[in-house]
Amino acid sequence: MRLSDATVVIRPRTTWEAMDLGVLMSQQHRRLLMTSWAIVTLPLFALLSLLLWDRPSLAVFIFWWLKPAYERLPLYILSKALFGETPTLKEALREWPRLLKPQLLASLTWRRLSFSRSFLLPVVQLEGLSGTARQRRLQVLLQRNAGAAQWLTIIGVHLETALWIGLLVLFYMLLPQQIETDWDWQTLIVASGQEWRWLEHLTNAFYALILVVWEPIYVACGFSLYLNRRTSLEAWDIELVFRRLRQRLNSSAVAVLLAVCLLLPNVQSVWAADPASAPDAPRLLHQPLTSQASRDSIKALLERPPFKNPQTVTRYRFGDDPADTAKTEKPGAAPQWLKTLLGWLDGLHLDVLAKVIEVLLWGALLAALGWLIWRYRELLQAFVSRRPKLPVRSKQPLPQQAFGLDLARESLPDDIASSAEQLWQTQPRAALGLLYRGLLSHLLHDFDLTLKPADTEHQVLTRIEQLQRPQLLAYSRNLTGHWQNMAYGHRVPAAHLQQELCDGWRTLFNHGARH
Repeated sequence: MRLSDATVVIRPRTTWEAMDLGVLMSQQHRRLLMTSWAIVTLPLFALLSLLLWDRPSLAVFIFWWLKPAYERLPLYILSKALFGETPTLKEALREWPRLLKPQLLASLTWRRLSFSRSFLLPVVQLEGLSGTARQRRLQVLLQRNAGAAQWLTIIGVHLETALWIGLLVLFYMLLPQQIETDWDWQTLIVASGQEWRWLEHLTNAFYALILVVWEPIYVACGFSLYLNRRTSLEAWDIELVFRRLRQRLNSSAVAVLLAVCLLLPNVQSVWAADPASAPDAPRLLHQPLTSQASRDSIKALLERPPFKNPQTVTRYRFGDDPADTAKTEKPGAAPQWLKTLLGWLDGLHLDVLAKVIEVLLWGALLAALGWLIWRYRELLQAFVSRRPKLPVRSKQPLPQQAFGLDLARESLPDDIASSAEQLWQTQPRAALGLLYRGLLSHLLHDFDLTLKPADTEHQVLTRIEQLQRPQLLAYSRNLTGHWQNMAYGHRVPAAHLQQELCDGWRTLFNHGARH
């Protein structure tokens, strides 16, 4: 690794500025990063979807869980491109199987849910550390940038979800109107699972496409945080300055040596001509400022402000003063209990204690998740099962009258159409009222249509439109029009219209039988 070949400016940055650098790096190599990611992940996603066609949720979960394996390829490309050795697409794909070997099982199991995954990946892949060496390295790296790496993952999860939902909304907005009218939540719930399985896989495919764009940026931001931390720890910027100075000195070293060689004989002749100027002359050995005098002068300066500012502090105390007790002890000596504690808390014990705390925290998290699943198992079952059962609501008592008409089933004859045909000649108003009353009763009891005593005929037709039954809507409009003409205008429909209304009733409601 030659820092002088870096394609970015090596200097300490703030954490958010370092992540901005990662975004710029991913933009500079976006074509190679996105293409390589798509070639690696999309075929695998298609294979998982085919193998788990009946379980699309499991397919997308496995694809999401394998993200640490995909992220090694963008890191390899960025690490090479940082020092001007950008690999080709073929070279990057050839190296990917080799990149999967080190600690892949750990990355996909207990390290999978680490919020600092992108920041710590270079330790395994670029530095090749494992075991105790890796733990010590992580303790040093995570002293400052741990919070930024965790926030990067949290923001990344929200941004990834927002992009996924945005792509779904865009897809829905581009649907033709005739298809969109058939897509309501009631249809999706009632329909069989196989009928809409392709829609679930299409939704999963949108997530895979989002990762093609976002994941290289996420890996680049974590890599830039890692570079920034190493720059601060190892002073890479200072090292680069010294290297530039050395290059300048090397270019002028020959001229300096030549000048020294030319001036050396003249200096020797001067010392030989004037013994008083020699280094061992008496005037140089007996100077008024001796070493002891210089030490006394320095000590006197340090005893005065601004180096030392003595203050008088007055305070209250009870019993023995801890300060007086401390004076009897040896200055600078630590208490014995502190020595014992520090001796026990060595690196091995700290690692064991950290592992125990980590296991306890994960156990508490899993226990909390299990309790939540058990507590809300009925609600989850409604969304997970193929035919979700919606919570049963207490039904409100159905109204028995509307427009002054009795809507109870018991008040209607078994064959409404035949009864209406018998009343047309003598009582046409009663015949038409019987048909309209039967229509309202069917809407109320068979279609669960909400009717209120104060509803108008137009409001009833509006609610029938929401049922999306064209034949029922056409018949209801025809019958409502004749009912209004009879009720408000006293106009009896013609004979052929009377027979048409009865035949339409039989066709629509199972030959007029009340059920």
